[in-house]
Amino acid sequence: MKDELARRLVQSLKAAGINFVTYLPETRLSQIVPLIRDDPDMELIPVANESEAITIAAGATLGGKQAAVYMENTGIYTSCYSLLTVGKQLGVPLLLVIAYLGGVPDLRNSFLYATIGKHSIPVLNGLGVDHTLLEDGDKLEVKIKDAVRAANSLRAPYALLFAGEFSE
Repeated sequence: MKDELARRLVQSLKAAGINFVTYLPETRLSQIVPLIRDDPDMELIPVANESEAITIAAGATLGGKQAAVYMENTGIYTSCYSLLTVGKQLGVPLLLVIAYLGGVPDLRNSFLYATIGKHSIPVLNGLGVDHTLLEDGDKLEVKIKDAVRAANSLRAPYALLFAGEFSE
């Protein structure tokens, strides 16, 4: 992902009210990590696994923060239980910032991720997690703001899947 796009992504998160981010490092969107870490208005918490990221972000949300969880789409599988119990059943709004590895629009797609990518959206659908696929920076700020508003209105996780020029 180009540096300017990474800056826009972080500024869009911030403009949408996100001030707390849990994450497990990955490769596609990794340029956002130092930008969030260095922003005094945002808190960045590294985690051991994506399920932990969901529960920590949910705790922050219940404590008054507007939280996001940043992960690659393999984390959807790891965090299913937490997404269902904390996110859906308890009604905790969270923004899921997901690098969409292996999906058709993943510009670095390979056989290693193709199966994971093929099943990511069906798994989100099965969990009842609404989502938007972003392939370019067109209207990025609006799309992120809309996703945060949807998560808060639905009182549930909302996923943004980043691919296309975000995967360069």
